[in-house]
Amino acid sequence: MDVGLIGDAVLQNLATQPRQLSLRARLYLALREAILEGAIRPGTRLPPSRLLATELAIGRNTVLKAYDQLAVEGYLEGRVGDGTYVSEALPVGAGRGAGAPARDERVGELLSRRGAELARLTGSSRVQHGAFMPGIPDVEHFPFRIWRRLLSKYIHPRQSHLLQYAVGGFGPLRVALAEYLRASRMLTCDPRQILIFNGTHQALDLCARMLCDAGDRVWMEEPGYWGVRNVLRAAGLETVPVLLDEKGIAPRAEDWHTPPKLVFVSPSSQYPTGTVLALERRLELLDQAQRHKAWIIEDDYDNELRYHDRPVASMFGLASAGRVIYLGTFSKVMFPGLRIAYLVVPPQLVDSFVVGNTELYREGRLTDQAALAEFIAEGHFSTHIRRMRAIYRERRDTLQEALEGRLGGAISRSGGHAGIHLLYHFNAAVDDVRVAETALARGVVLRPLSVYYERAGLARPGMNLGYASVPVARIRPAVDVLTRVIESRLQCP
Repeated sequence: MDVGLIGDAVLQNLATQPRQLSLRARLYLALREAILEGAIRPGTRLPPSRLLATELAIGRNTVLKAYDQLAVEGYLEGRVGDGTYVSEALPVGAGRGAGAPARDERVGELLSRRGAELARLTGSSRVQHGAFMPGIPDVEHFPFRIWRRLLSKYIHPRQSHLLQYAVGGFGPLRVALAEYLRASRMLTCDPRQILIFNGTHQALDLCARMLCDAGDRVWMEEPGYWGVRNVLRAAGLETVPVLLDEKGIAPRAEDWHTPPKLVFVSPSSQYPTGTVLALERRLELLDQAQRHKAWIIEDDYDNELRYHDRPVASMFGLASAGRVIYLGTFSKVMFPGLRIAYLVVPPQLVDSFVVGNTELYREGRLTDQAALAEFIAEGHFSTHIRRMRAIYRERRDTLQEALEGRLGGAISRSGGHAGIHLLYHFNAAVDDVRVAETALARGVVLRPLSVYYERAGLARPGMNLGYASVPVARIRPAVDVLTRVIESRLQCP
């Protein structure tokens, strides 16, 4: 195989390597891929390093180092006085069996049934920023100086114990959270009832595995957050959508004839509609859960960000029989990358949940938890919430005024009393997915309401708009783009 053919094979692969890597690393990867793919076959004599360097217009040392690395790994072998050869111990087309799937093998055939379903049903977007991406808080106003000081305090040799595991989470954080929940949510608990997790999804996964068996039923709000639905399905559970009305989740009497093992609700501000679960519904749900030995998971993801009144009392605080598990997170009120969530579990579940958490996930990131505990105890958390509430209120009002002023009766707002998004229903038959696609092509992000439904036949068209990370000056220009898109779709037959 002459130097030109080898050079062509290497150049073709070289162009596909990540540009941030060094030239030597990219050449090594390109040569390795050419060998694994069979473009350079076992037993082939490679050109001398000087000739290949000339052919590729690169330095000879770069080629030598790539050759040396491939020889160390067994792809190449040197023959004294005869040059460098591709190892004959490699099978022809080794890459096909070494991890690259056959070109005619479909991805669905590579995954488990639940893995394939998870990949198919995901609602996550590749775009995670910009106007009007829901669920993304403003991090520009976060008190970085304070947070950096607290982290530095705990990343220190004197705090080396924080580099170990801690059963249930960092003790002082659990104490700080218990006091915070008592003051802000009328929720009284022992700090030992609080378990710390790396995000909401991990906390939900533990609930599913500790409380349910494969095939058990879980009631989900319809529409609702697909991320929760996918976590529960991945744990082998059957999710059952239960429609909402103006008072929140509305199970019928006959629905209780086949009761669920879990009921997942966001009663203080339902996601995505913003509906508040009425008191009579809360009491009825608690009564039925006790009768049927069902568990209620209360997701309180953004109740701190309430604009018109005090936070709504938690269902956990109403549950004298102890059938509620309270779920909280810092992703919306601080920053998503913190990845700290927590459960408050009834006393009878504490020991089992602690063991389950330790065995399945292991506790960690105690330096972050220690910094967060002090952040709360020193009052910085409450101060940050008050500041962001004022900023978010102005952005919400600006978005609401601009959008409703342009579209009027074509849309109807739902919720908006709390959180960092506004939900609008379309009052005409509009393909909300096409609206989202067209808007994205023009630089504006939104979530079509229909993707939040498990049963597509019941889906109402609408749009979920996040405003938290959008400065006021950028809201009206983005609304102008969005309204033009919507008006063009409203005119389509």
